[in-house]
Amino acid sequence: MVKTKLRDAASGRLWEPHFRPDERLEDLELERQSMEFLCRDASNCVFMNADNYEQEEIPAAIVGPSEQFLAEGMKVSVEFFEGRPISVVLPPSMEAKVAETAPPMHSGQENTWKEARLENGVQIQVPLFIAPGETVRIDLKTGRYLERVRGERKKGT
Repeated sequence: MVKTKLRDAASGRLWEPHFRPDERLEDLELERQSMEFLCRDASNCVFMNADNYEQEEIPAAIVGPSEQFLAEGMKVSVEFFEGRPISVVLPPSMEAKVAETAPPMHSGQENTWKEARLENGVQIQVPLFIAPGETVRIDLKTGRYLERVRGERKKGT
């Protein structure tokens, strides 16, 4: 038996059916459009197709937990099934500037973390050596800190 997790494209409902290895499923024909994030309200995110300027309201539930990392003007791919949006494809990671955190400390422990608030208001855990104003890379699937982003160093000095 093959265990799966499937999502109903029409309702969004999840279920976990079991299949025999010789059974085959039908592939869905999805349309993918590049869209720009405009804004959000209590329950929807608004995206615009840059080619024809049509706007699409997509429920935040479809976008998922990474909705909090959307920034105005961010370009993402939106997948449509039978003319309805069913998923938003975000990059695997993004960069964000730390707005507030405790002053940096250098410790011999690598696994010690502190709270930080990013410019978009999201709270994450960062290592002790991160200072306010620094840019960090975040995994959008988990919302966790990946690494510090260092600026390019000047050559020839």
